[in-house]
Amino acid sequence: MSGEAIRSSRQGSKAVPQRIVADRTRNKLLDAAGEVFAEVGYYDATVREICARAGANVAAVNYHFRDKLGLYTEVLRRAVGASENEAIRKALDDDSAPEEVLRQAIRAMFQKMCGADRPDLRFGLMAHELAHPTPAMSRVIDEAIRPIYSRLREIIGTILRLPPDNETTRLCTISVVGQIVHYAHARPVLTQLWPQLKMTPAQVEQIADHIAEFSLAYLHAASSARGNSHRQRTRRGGNERPAKNRTRSRTK
Repeated sequence: MSGEAIRSSRQGSKAVPQRIVADRTRNKLLDAAGEVFAEVGYYDATVREICARAGANVAAVNYHFRDKLGLYTEVLRRAVGASENEAIRKALDDDSAPEEVLRQAIRAMFQKMCGADRPDLRFGLMAHELAHPTPAMSRVIDEAIRPIYSRLREIIGTILRLPPDNETTRLCTISVVGQIVHYAHARPVLTQLWPQLKMTPAQVEQIADHIAEFSLAYLHAASSARGNSHRQRTRRGGNERPAKNRTRSRTK
């Protein structure tokens, strides 16, 4: 082996451990930042406190995330499960019947939000974010939440036989998502009201199926009611016109 090849081999062997160390430091910063942001919120958190918990140098935040806002944005991405959205997108892009697509999407969303570890951390982060919004939230919404919301409106609109931008479609979409979010964000309260709620894999599947059945029951009923109302208006309209004509002829 030539001297140049030996040097390249040595440099490569050094680069791998350096990347591993950098990744570990990055993950430690994210873990520590998640705890601090969940406890005190973005505005009261300090980079120094985060780095102290992570056992990292303050300069590591600038190296990995540019600044405190960049670090917080990545923590929020983790909290909303941006990296776990692939299962949801896969469910939404399935070519099955819209009812089955919605059912699978609800299961994937519920699993992501309620089957994950550290629900207390997610609850704390979102509570602070809702009380004191930051610029990071709109960025995360555009990246991770809006595409899923738009596709959900298409699926639910198909079931309702309404356009995705129809107000009823939007209301129904938010109602479906709201059921999932409620279990995630109100979990500290729900476990007091329902002590048996442990979010075991079996319970997660049971609740996801219930939300799907509950939602589909309304969507089908609303779609049928709209169809019946339309047919009744059509029949009334067809009967009223000749009656008006007969009234005019008698008046003459």
